[in-house]
Amino acid sequence: MAKKGEKRKEIKQKLLHKYRLVILNENTFEEKISFKLSRLNVFVTGSLFIVALIAFTTVLIAFTPLREYIPGYSSTKLKRQATELTYKTDSLVTVLNYTNKYLDNIRMVLNGDIANNQMNRDSLFEQFKLDPSSIDLTPIREDSLLRQQVALEDKYSLFERDIKNVNLVLFPPVEGTLTQEYNPQKKHYAVDVVAVTNTPVKAVADGMVIFSEWTADTGYVIILEHKDGLLSVYKHNGSLNKSQGDMARAGEVIASVGNTGELTTGPHLHFELWNNGGPVNPLDYIDFK
Repeated sequence: MAKKGEKRKEIKQKLLHKYRLVILNENTFEEKISFKLSRLNVFVTGSLFIVALIAFTTVLIAFTPLREYIPGYSSTKLKRQATELTYKTDSLVTVLNYTNKYLDNIRMVLNGDIANNQMNRDSLFEQFKLDPSSIDLTPIREDSLLRQQVALEDKYSLFERDIKNVNLVLFPPVEGTLTQEYNPQKKHYAVDVVAVTNTPVKAVADGMVIFSEWTADTGYVIILEHKDGLLSVYKHNGSLNKSQGDMARAGEVIASVGNTGELTTGPHLHFELWNNGGPVNPLDYIDFK
């Protein structure tokens, strides 16, 4: 027992015995860095470093794409492609079975093994029919975008409508000098007519007032709805004589020329004409002189 105790004491002394690690300058033998170490400190520090290294490597492999480069791990892309190929293969097998069954029965008819009137094509393929409730008929994103695009083109197309064939004769809203004409390329869907302030602005045709308010950009604005989907718009007015919901006759005074709104450049009438949701050139229907 005494020998075992002495041996344990000797091992403990070796583990705790202090050593000094010194780094010297080879030319001058100047001491640069020194460390006090023991066998126990080196063992504990080395063990902790190995454990940390193993943990870091495990996390790096488990939660980053680097695991795909390690043999034994499969790529996410390959898994997705394999799944898609599995579905396609299953569909092709179903179609192949469908076709083979049909050809077998045709062969039997041609060989005289079965009468043609004994073969019911609908019952033959009954096993291959899909359950409608299992099919997802929800429109895909591309289909919805295409529908919206077509709807917008039909509603706001500026150049594909045959709108000049509409036989309309409209009353001039005001007489004056044209300073800017209709130009859809520059997004100016109107004509600007300069006139003296307070000159009466008249309705171009019989209609109902659907808008009669002040706006920051175009001042006093009034919009009339006429028959056959025609709208007439009058902007930068000095005052309005009609309210929303009122009826107006062709040639009836509905406003007066003004210089209101932030986008105005002087007393004038900004006049727009719209047909079924698309702008038209007012000069094709009205003589402003």
